[in-house]
Amino acid sequence: MHRSVGASVRFVASAVALVCLFASAVAFVRGDAHANGGTAPSTCAAPESHQFDFWIGDWVVTDSAGAKVLGTEHNVSVLGGCALQENWNGSDGSVGTSLNAYIVGPKKWHQSWIANNGNLLLLDGAFAGGKMVLQGASAGPKGTILNRITWTPLADGRVRQTWDISTDGGKTWVMSFDGYYKRKP
Repeated sequence: MHRSVGASVRFVASAVALVCLFASAVAFVRGDAHANGGTAPSTCAAPESHQFDFWIGDWVVTDSAGAKVLGTEHNVSVLGGCALQENWNGSDGSVGTSLNAYIVGPKKWHQSWIANNGNLLLLDGAFAGGKMVLQGASAGPKGTILNRITWTPLADGRVRQTWDISTDGGKTWVMSFDGYYKRKP
């Protein structure tokens, strides 16, 4: 697929705006270090800020049978523990990254995801019932798509990620991704 120069410029401008927006959100989470005598506040030390730490690490992602490798992922804690950065490399050539942070004011998690196909997702949610569930709307070819992504830490150390989509405002959901993350040796 070839993009026009204008489309490429808009894509890059959108990506830069997303990074700036997320940096502003993380600054909001952390507070102004200058107003705190040059030291970072303790908001990122709160247990809520580390509810997604189970996803940190190097992973091989497979289907439910473990027979087909869907991709690999390298997830790291960044910004002094205030955010988690996801780095996806799909077996199909897809590449994407996200920044995830607990936002103290509204007491919710936020994810900003962007991929090499131009897919941009802005998701919000919470860790409850032993799962991280983030949800948000995106534009689809026939209207708005609701995305609901769930990460569940499993007893054997793996993490299951499901991605459900709805095209009818959340009345019905269809699973579009079911991946099992196993730590690399």
